[in-house]
Amino acid sequence: MRNVTVKTSEGKFGQSIHVGPHVLAGDEVPAVGGDDRGPDPFEFVLAGLGTCTSMTIKMYADRKGWPLSSVEVEVAGEKREGSFLARRSIRLVGDLTEEQRARLLDIANKCPVHKMLTGKIEIESALVG
Repeated sequence: MRNVTVKTSEGKFGQSIHVGPHVLAGDEVPAVGGDDRGPDPFEFVLAGLGTCTSMTIKMYADRKGWPLSSVEVEVAGEKREGSFLARRSIRLVGDLTEEQRARLLDIANKCPVHKMLTGKIEIESALVG
């Protein structure tokens, strides 16, 4: 896994995010003082969950030779007191049986990012320089 480097950028909350050769922008919405130049941190987490879910489902269906032509995952988040709720809606396009559809929903819950977010997470922090 490549390291992620994040640096302050333009505006009050703007961030420049570097992952390998990719450069992304992070920010906050104007309602909280941002310029909306990119997703907020929670939206990046939701995007990771949606991306991993779609990849995992498609990989599994391809390996099984199932007629899945595409996957669309929509993830919405809600901050609650003491917790966070991620609502994931999955659209499967293809001539799948009900058994195949049910199995692919089960597989969605086994994607690595889902496992990470629902498992134990440890964060070690250190100041450098």
